[in-house]
Amino acid sequence: MGEPDRICIFLRFLRLLLRSNQATLRGGTTEREGAMILQQRQVLFLLVLLGVSGAASEPEQFSVVEEMEKGSFVGNVAEALGLEVGELSNRGARVVFKGNKEYLQLHAKTGDLLLREKLDREELCGPAEPCVLPFQILLENPFQIVRAELMVGDVNDHSPVFLDPEIVLKIPENTSPGTVFVLENAQDLDAGSNSLLNYTMSPNSLFHIQIRDTSEGRRYPELILDGTLDREELSEITLTLTAVDGGVPPRSGTAQVRVVVLDVNDNAPVFTQSQYKVQIPEDSSIGSKVVTVSATDTDAGNYGEIFYTFLHASENIRKTFHLKEESGELYLEEKMDFELTQSYTINIQATDGGGLSAECIVIIQVIDLNDNPPELTISSLSSPIPENSSETVVAVFRVSDLDSGENGKMVCSIQDDLPFVLKPSVENFYTLVTEGALDRESRAEYNITITVSDLGSPRLRSEYSIPVFISDVNDNPPVFSQRVYKLYLQENNSPALHIGSVSASDRDSGINAKITYSLLPPETGDLPLFSYISINSDNGHLYALRSLDYEAIQAFQFTVRAVDGGSPSLSSQAVVQVLVEDENDNSPFVLYPLQNGTAPCNDLVPRAAEPGYLVTKVVAVDRDWGQNSWLSYQLVKATDPGLFTLFAHNGEVHTARPISDRDTIKQKLLVLVKDNGQPPLSTMATLNVLLVDGFSEPYMQFPDVPKEQVQTDSLTTYLVISLVSVSFLFLVSLIMFIAIRLWKKKRDATDGGHFNPNGSFPAHLVDVSGTGTLSQRYQYEVCLTSGSGTSEFKFLKPIIPTLPPAEGSVNDSIENPHLRNSFFFT
Repeated sequence: MGEPDRICIFLRFLRLLLRSNQATLRGGTTEREGAMILQQRQVLFLLVLLGVSGAASEPEQFSVVEEMEKGSFVGNVAEALGLEVGELSNRGARVVFKGNKEYLQLHAKTGDLLLREKLDREELCGPAEPCVLPFQILLENPFQIVRAELMVGDVNDHSPVFLDPEIVLKIPENTSPGTVFVLENAQDLDAGSNSLLNYTMSPNSLFHIQIRDTSEGRRYPELILDGTLDREELSEITLTLTAVDGGVPPRSGTAQVRVVVLDVNDNAPVFTQSQYKVQIPEDSSIGSKVVTVSATDTDAGNYGEIFYTFLHASENIRKTFHLKEESGELYLEEKMDFELTQSYTINIQATDGGGLSAECIVIIQVIDLNDNPPELTISSLSSPIPENSSETVVAVFRVSDLDSGENGKMVCSIQDDLPFVLKPSVENFYTLVTEGALDRESRAEYNITITVSDLGSPRLRSEYSIPVFISDVNDNPPVFSQRVYKLYLQENNSPALHIGSVSASDRDSGINAKITYSLLPPETGDLPLFSYISINSDNGHLYALRSLDYEAIQAFQFTVRAVDGGSPSLSSQAVVQVLVEDENDNSPFVLYPLQNGTAPCNDLVPRAAEPGYLVTKVVAVDRDWGQNSWLSYQLVKATDPGLFTLFAHNGEVHTARPISDRDTIKQKLLVLVKDNGQPPLSTMATLNVLLVDGFSEPYMQFPDVPKEQVQTDSLTTYLVISLVSVSFLFLVSLIMFIAIRLWKKKRDATDGGHFNPNGSFPAHLVDVSGTGTLSQRYQYEVCLTSGSGTSEFKFLKPIIPTLPPAEGSVNDSIENPHLRNSFFFT
């Protein structure tokens, strides 16, 4: 009957008792009789309660036979405890034996107890019967300890053995029939019915065997003389003594009994004490004397000589002690251990030369010393534990000490600076519990040292280290190394160029620290961010998806978000500013004189001009920035190199000397316009200068060339015709291109977008293609006006006046700092 059944019976009995009391009080009994009845029932209730509690405290018993194979079924814990099979696994059931031994293993899912190894009853319990191994069944959740016992049954696996294969008896010849001679008994390690059962003697006419049972449950053979001995006829007799056990089939062992017939000896030895009691500490050294027994014999000669021997001594006694035959001194032959044997009882026989003997008993008490340090056995260990858990059971362990008394009492402790506490439980069990929530980022591992010390003298202590790891919880967001990143990118970069990286760190670990990067869309929507920039989500590397033009965009910024892999995930943001750096990718563009090869324009210089006269000015611009847009001018070639001088910084052409009649009317100057970039880019400009006496109409045309140049001019005419044809085709293409652009602009205005998804720029921005020219939407006419005697310029006049001026027109470019080195005339 299990504990739940006993509790149910107790509750039913209690219910009946209460009902009976109520019925008694409602009946016609007197007040005194009712009180007596209630008193009697209360006593009966107390007896039942004590019986139930006593029954409930009885240990659960399981039995097994020795030498059973490993993995043999022993019993079912769930049935024994009255639990469902699944409850054992949920409650974390374990089996705990004393001394860290593991004889059984528990199958948590089925509740079956199985043998972990073969058991040898003789090794476990020796001669003790029954052989009981106590253990505990530990249930962790909720915590409960159930006492249990394993009964180990014996099998007949040992034969009886005589420690002395030959027993010598010296019997005087005048010994009367019926005399009893005590023989050495056989040793059988088995117990119960398999132990020693009977002795037999080989057939003879002088002796027979009888069995004597002692109060200790042992059987000893005795040799009884049936006839009269005659030493002159038979001086020595050899008999065979056989010991048989009670096993099935029975086992046996033999010894030879040699009877030596002696002359008459009428006085037996007498011990001075029939019992000797000795106390020795368990750490006594080998070879130390334990006690000296003494016997006397009044006979003289050979009959008075006494020899001391062990009588009925076990193999353990013979290994532990040594007895000197002549003196009776008992010495220690082997180290003693109080935890194995607390006392020894030794029978010593004194035999004289005539074969007569006497017996005495030596009782040796072993004194316990504090020679065993405490031991600790871990029953349950939870590691790692989450950092946000509070008051969690980390470990359950049991402490034990093989010593006894004060030497076996123990105290447990851990370090004071740890967020853990020890809580004692029942039967030397302790639980290690956290005091509160932990922080893995402050400390991810604890090495807890449990110190167990006994109360003996001197005190012994043991230390055990338990590593406890703290598992991570996602409680820290990613943190960027900078709140604002500044990246510099050279324009005209190649696509997919790595321009920089952002980096965030997370104090968490594992998946909680795995960071993923992403770009946040811009709030205004003015910048097609995802067509410009991409980010590697794993490492935060930033890449430019397309080539950027400094003249179109100088800087932009965007937001990067870092998200960890926890659940729920945490995130943070950082701003990235990209600054586009200028590159010398635009050649200078000559605004005046116009170099498109349309109508040739001439600059007029009066012959009366003095040195330093301003002839004209080369006007050029550069779309680059900084020193890449600093322009310098150089006169490369001239019809008369000494007539004119060119200012390198502003492009002004002045007369270097007075003009003479010998100077050619038509002067052609070739000017190199060069920027200050690395490497520098340049453009050639051609100037036509006419030396005239005044600014009248006839001087607008070039004078007739000499006849020797007619052939050359004819060739030039053909070249001009070809150039005009090409220019006409170019003009038609340009008109078609402008018409298409106007149509697209009108469609884009209807859509209302600022930037196209394909990354093209708005039409009003300056388009830099690397040729160093302005947009082909604008052409300029620079020439002299006819019919005027003054130097009036029509400058920067669009060929198509009907189009509205755009934001990026040349007039605006004059105010642009990119063009600060150029000059314009009105």
